Amino acid sequence: MSVVMEVTITTPALLFPAISVLFLAYANRYLAIAKRTRELHSLYNKTQSFFAKKQVESLRKRISLIIAMQLLAVMGIICCVLTMGLVFFGLQLMATYAFLIGMLLIVLSLLVSMWELMISTQSLNIELENIESA
Repeated sequence: MSVVMEVTITTPALLFPAISVLFLAYANRYLAIAKRTRELHSLYNKTQSFFAKKQVESLRKRISLIIAMQLLAVMGIICCVLTMGLVFFGLQLMATYAFLIGMLLIVLSLLVSMWELMISTQSLNIELENIESA
């Protein structure tokens, strides 16, 4: 016996407000990293600081993770839109699977976001080390 959730056309639509907030948060992270990169570039050019160079590795990884977060979230949104189309055409089972895949992609995006947050915390610790050593 198979239990399949019935997905209506409004089910994936419920995610759209949350997704817009998610993208706003991701965009803010990206802009903050871009600003920090410019600051570190200026600092490194002036001081050749070991700590500024150490931050560059972290920033590269964080930029990659933010791009991955955004791509996963976009694919999740696409799956939600696909779900709505499949429901519209009466393909309930396919709609359910598309919705589950979309949810999985969004959850993966959030997990990558957590990973990026941990790296961000490590970057702050590098800054604190720099202050303490001064």
